[in-house]
Amino acid sequence: MQYKNQPVFPEKFMWGASSAAWQVEGAVAEDGRTPAIIDLNSKKKKPYADNSIASDHYHHYKEDVKLMADCGFTSYRFSLSWPRIYPSDSAEPNAKGIEFYSNLIDELLKYGIEPIVTLYHYDMPVWVDEKYGGWYDRGIIDAFDRYARTCFEAFGDRVTYWLSINEQNMQICYGKWLGVCKNEETWLHDQWKVNHIMNLCHAKAVVACHELVEGGLIGPVPGYVPIYPASANPDDQIAAMNAEELTEKVWNDLYVHRKYNGFIRSYWNENGIDPDIREGDMELIESAKIDFFALNCYRSNTAKHCGIEDEPQEYLLNKNGVKGQLIFPKVPGLYQLTENPYVETNDWDWEIDPVAMRYMLRYVWDHYRLPMMITENGYGKYDSPAEDGKVHDAERIEFLRDQIYQVGLAIMDGCDVIGYNPWSFTDLLSTGNGMAKRYGLVYINTTDEDVLDLRRIPKDSYYWYSDLIKSNGQNWG
Repeated sequence: MQYKNQPVFPEKFMWGASSAAWQVEGAVAEDGRTPAIIDLNSKKKKPYADNSIASDHYHHYKEDVKLMADCGFTSYRFSLSWPRIYPSDSAEPNAKGIEFYSNLIDELLKYGIEPIVTLYHYDMPVWVDEKYGGWYDRGIIDAFDRYARTCFEAFGDRVTYWLSINEQNMQICYGKWLGVCKNEETWLHDQWKVNHIMNLCHAKAVVACHELVEGGLIGPVPGYVPIYPASANPDDQIAAMNAEELTEKVWNDLYVHRKYNGFIRSYWNENGIDPDIREGDMELIESAKIDFFALNCYRSNTAKHCGIEDEPQEYLLNKNGVKGQLIFPKVPGLYQLTENPYVETNDWDWEIDPVAMRYMLRYVWDHYRLPMMITENGYGKYDSPAEDGKVHDAERIEFLRDQIYQVGLAIMDGCDVIGYNPWSFTDLLSTGNGMAKRYGLVYINTTDEDVLDLRRIPKDSYYWYSDLIKSNGQNWG
């Protein structure tokens, strides 16, 4: 449907941005925090910086929150660092860790900014990994439950919106890249046991939130990449549906319907996979009724038929920001991904496809009928200050304008969308590209080679976004 007028956003629509503790905080060895596995992995990714300092939000949070307030934010999505809350397998949480997040939440509320808090965003404590083999051992379920309950008890009096596990589907689909996989040779089978344990941890968090937080609302955070068929060939349509199932829908169905769908059960049977579902597991999952979806969406994919006789190909992401290095996956008998001639791509070969945002919101709303908020969506590029000392990022403004417009169209289509929190507020450490690949509305004066002075410089996109927020989505600039 084409609309004659620009979209209208709800009066109490939450406008903000997002971050993750391990990518923005720094201070990895201060005030009792112990290492996370992601800390160790970031140290291996030379020549990029590691996360020991990152954006130094730990020491600049008041300045950062003031910048949010000046921009007009009404929400801020961030994550808690598990090893900052529980630095060891101690019965007591770290008081300094609790204090930091309590102060951050208070600072946000002082300016009328709604905190949206993620419990887990990739920062598995080393002590948890050593004790339980990461997500491989069911002992982590009680450890995660203890951590989640501590967070609800410490912050639930001031935080309404909670997110359980960030991009669980991506941690399984890209388990080797994100460090979840412990044995590549057995990962085909292991991933579904790991996924089941993660589902049980998610369920524990949902149950605990509803038990401990008065009026608390909690949801999952799937990484969402809409998948189109490459052609009108019916085989391509089925391939796109297969890709959707194995990268997204299996997870979303579990969150909402609280049981594994027929597709994944058939897939397990076809491949001799035992996800190790034990007595009482499905009863726990059944009790975990989510309140909304948080959605991370940056791009789209396109799928076509892949014959059973084809050779498998692993998905090899572009890690260097030089166009043409991405290699699409092939999953024989199910699907293969391919280029989409109708959309442009960025330097990392990610599709620039604003319509994917509307497509995703329509799809999730049609399937699940739950409120939705955007918790990640953004444009990564190489930024640096110009001669005038400012950061001019016209491409980011264009990207955000097009994406937010599609959010507005989805709302006009009847979707219940309650907030938009793009990635990211400040520049922060990229998962694969250090400080070089920047997403922020605010430039952090640091590089992979030198820490510099960490000065905050609002980019052109910051001022553009501020005008849009303060007009509640009416001033497009």
